[in-house]
Amino acid sequence: MKRRFILTLLLGCAFALGGCDPDARMSEQGFRLPDGDAKAGRETFIYMQCTQCHTIEGEEFEEVPGTEPPFVQLGGTVTHVKTYGQLVTAIINPSHQLARRYAKDVVAEDGESKMYNYNRHMTVQELIDLVMYLQPTYDVVVPKYRYRIYPTT
Repeated sequence: MKRRFILTLLLGCAFALGGCDPDARMSEQGFRLPDGDAKAGRETFIYMQCTQCHTIEGEEFEEVPGTEPPFVQLGGTVTHVKTYGQLVTAIINPSHQLARRYAKDVVAEDGESKMYNYNRHMTVQELIDLVMYLQPTYDVVVPKYRYRIYPTT
């Protein structure tokens, strides 16, 4: 009897988990690191030499010798939400989504982002501070759509 109960319980759990959306486990919902320090994030942005390839609207950085445009601009007005999770993902997995405004050969090589992978060199605190610095630089606006109204007959 006990064996049958355990087997039934295990099968029930298997069916319940089988119905779950496999992409849900990769969701950014519920993902949140502690608040960071935006000033330290700006210092991390400079220290990690992000200014070699990135600009931030409204920010002035010292020119890095040997770098040339086009730079991938961060911040500014966007029509989609730059969530906390999207910024973290862009930093730790830059090939996840490549900048669309630029030619693929400018931002990617063999389908992978040209951005250096900082995962082995950046501390979690630096990541937290960098996201705290970048997130407020985005101004999200809802795009305006014109819907055509068809006459009823």
